[in-house]
Amino acid sequence: MFFDELHVGMTVKTKPAVIKKEKMMDFARDYDNIPLHTDEEYAKKTPFGRLIAPGVMSFVSVWAKYLEVDFFGEELIAGKSTKIEWVKPVFADDVLTGKAVITKLAKRSEKNGLVEVTIEAYNQNGELVLTDVTEAIVKCRLP
Repeated sequence: MFFDELHVGMTVKTKPAVIKKEKMMDFARDYDNIPLHTDEEYAKKTPFGRLIAPGVMSFVSVWAKYLEVDFFGEELIAGKSTKIEWVKPVFADDVLTGKAVITKLAKRSEKNGLVEVTIEAYNQNGELVLTDVTEAIVKCRLP
């Protein structure tokens, strides 16, 4: 979708993303190898009481589902930035769903504009687990 066709408030919901324990542990060993994510005995002694998913994995699990219903399609030029805030821990077997909302639009030139998308991810209990604000550069429809 072209920048000119977007509007603040446009919303899409994602399909569920299941955080499988084995995948969570593999991701942690490869990209965030700390005991909180990989050592069950250690994790039992933390305030969480058990292993938690790496935050980035939680985000990319929802992000992958968002891309299936992406606002921009072939009109996306590039991502510009992202800011993730983790609100609650995500555990093995949690089911995350996301809601993506266009929260800001700024035309940069005749050729493209900057789109801010805010994603909220919720667990199976309806609890907010993370928010993300991503900026993307999107093509304008040329006259």
